[in-house]
Amino acid sequence: MKKMLHLILLILSAFSGAALAGGNFNQDFVITWGEGRAKILDDGKLLTLSLDKASGSGFRSKKQYLFGKIDMQIKLVAGNSAGTVTTYYLSSLGSNHDEIDFEFLGNLTGEPYILHTNVFAQGKGNREQQFYLWFDPTKDFHTYSILWNPLGIIFSVDGTPIRHFKNHESKGISYPQNQPMWIFSSLWDAEDWATRGGLVKTDWTQAPFTASYKNFNALACTSASGSCSNNSSANSWFSQSLDNPGIERIKWVQKNYMIYNYCTDAKRFPSGFPPECSII
Repeated sequence: MKKMLHLILLILSAFSGAALAGGNFNQDFVITWGEGRAKILDDGKLLTLSLDKASGSGFRSKKQYLFGKIDMQIKLVAGNSAGTVTTYYLSSLGSNHDEIDFEFLGNLTGEPYILHTNVFAQGKGNREQQFYLWFDPTKDFHTYSILWNPLGIIFSVDGTPIRHFKNHESKGISYPQNQPMWIFSSLWDAEDWATRGGLVKTDWTQAPFTASYKNFNALACTSASGSCSNNSSANSWFSQSLDNPGIERIKWVQKNYMIYNYCTDAKRFPSGFPPECSII
């Protein structure tokens, strides 16, 4: 069974590029920093971020979203990427911000990337889960998705769910549902902490480091009023949650590829785990 699930995941990964009808980076995003290190190419179909010793780079969506299904295909920095971090996340900004994070922590050549996830609500985060991936994310583009609705947040890779953060605000647990968020991405140097706590430094002889993006797609509400970018008949994502096959896939991914879960880190929470950790 384990081998069969792994084969299914690899097949899904191989065909991930056919799943999206990509948006246009010229229309949907603005480059926010990097002094020429971020480039929109191929008539808006491709965007690249680069990092050298002087600076990294980043971009942001022109629109804010309040709930949605957000997809982006990314090809990560290849080779010795230790010290580099590629981020892809939603954020409302501010001291009491909401945020939903994908962060990709580079590593030495031949070592796997670490996929770091987190959820902030009203300025409170500390909900980290980390994973290895079942493929090399530098060889080709893969689809990283955030499904965010009033029921919960589902993080997916090539359509495979890896994490489900449910809305338990009725039980006093904060949940991001009132602040519209922009989409952000950046490539930057974090050699002081990202690789083995900063023990492995960035090899600047490999610079410039480059990550590539294509096929952005958003089925989403674009304001706090709930004005959605597509008609109601297509808004199935608004009430979507994990079905039984999805639950089994997320269990398999977490059993085989999860390397850190804040809900099992007793040293970090000596007085008891956060309340959502005990809610099924």
